[in-house]
Amino acid sequence: MMLHLYNTLNRKKVEFVPLDEEHVRVYVCGPTVYDHIHVGNARPIIVFDVLYRLLQHLYPRVTYVRNITDIDDKIIVRAAERGEEIGALTERTIRQFHHDIEALGTLKPDIEPRATDHIHDMIKMINLLLIQGFAYSAEQHVLFHVPALQDYGRLSRRDRDDMVAGARVEVAPYKKDPADFVLWKPSMDDQVGWNSPWGRGRPGWHIECSAMSTKYLGPDFDIHGGGEDLIFPHHENEIAQSQCAHPDSSFAQWWLHNGYLRSEGKKMSKSLGNFYTVKELLGAGEREKMWRGESIRLMMLSTHYRQPLDFTKSGVDNAKKKLDRWYRALGDVDFEDGLSTTGIVEALCDDLNTPRAVAIMDALCGSVSVGRDGVLDAKRDLRAGASLLGLLQYSSESWFQGGSVSESREGGGDIESLIAQRLVARGDRDFDTADSIRQSLLDRGVVLEDKPDGTTVWRRIS
Repeated sequence: MMLHLYNTLNRKKVEFVPLDEEHVRVYVCGPTVYDHIHVGNARPIIVFDVLYRLLQHLYPRVTYVRNITDIDDKIIVRAAERGEEIGALTERTIRQFHHDIEALGTLKPDIEPRATDHIHDMIKMINLLLIQGFAYSAEQHVLFHVPALQDYGRLSRRDRDDMVAGARVEVAPYKKDPADFVLWKPSMDDQVGWNSPWGRGRPGWHIECSAMSTKYLGPDFDIHGGGEDLIFPHHENEIAQSQCAHPDSSFAQWWLHNGYLRSEGKKMSKSLGNFYTVKELLGAGEREKMWRGESIRLMMLSTHYRQPLDFTKSGVDNAKKKLDRWYRALGDVDFEDGLSTTGIVEALCDDLNTPRAVAIMDALCGSVSVGRDGVLDAKRDLRAGASLLGLLQYSSESWFQGGSVSESREGGGDIESLIAQRLVARGDRDFDTADSIRQSLLDRGVVLEDKPDGTTVWRRIS
């Protein structure tokens, strides 16, 4: 089945033809680890996880690289504000990041390089740019000279004035041109830094991704992804410095970008009360702000990745109800691995059309619910299609019992104990106590279901 993807570089949806049919190579910009990720950060993580799953289904080998930016001015400022070491801040934030995206159902990338482990690679690439005349040093800075590259701006398609304004460039007397951007900058005595030919300092943000993608995927690879907000200046600058450092390369062949995210109909802002971190949504706040990661994931996949997404709590609630229907339809039947011929692969091969894939999942669920012929096949298709979307990864029982992440780990034992007490009360014909326990659990959002064989199962309700 042919895969078609929208390439930001030429503004067209075209057939994806990898450089090597036996090995597809993908690079996606990861987090800058100075704070917990919010729902806007989560969207590209989820989008490119679906792409990774699809590519693994279509091709024999896929290498997915997603970096971690663990040195950046934002990190330096945040560490200073909190009075802690940069390493302590970044390590704690990385741990939380991994916890959050695991809850969102994402696979681990094949390689997750950290910027601080690749300073030598960055210095090496900067040296290449200096040797070939695309960069210059001035006052312990090294800058890329934008006018030296004639087709600079072809990804973003902005004119020069827009590019300068859009980059919010630093006005500095040592710049040859206002659009020139930093490859290396000096560090003060109290700032983190590394020795280099230009003095003690640290890399600019853009050179980090160029150096890491080249190291692990080579100067030419298939797909580079990220949020739409990275098209300019970050990805534009990546192309410039990567192609100039390796003149015979074209860098990434396909550029994929997910659309912007709003929250509750407005730009996400703490002052507006619509700023949500993934950690908070997964269970760090009040009960009404707790959801399973799959609900957040399905809510995001219900909108095409290139379209703007309005993240709402009601949307997550609706996604939870849809998943409840799917889990009830699927039950706990085990299937052998393998994807049957459903339309879900076809939908995803059409530029990751996840809304159409979700609609097909709904139709399969309906076929199971009405008991038509081929129910087992429909269940098999439902499970197989869900695996490509990163959904229905729990057993039906654990889904309905799980609640939030924190509750699923801490609340189950207490509930089982109360159920056991209720069974004893029923056995003693103490129905008042049994009814009281049932009601107390219902008040906590837990419904009991007594089976004909005398066992009792429980599930949570929204």
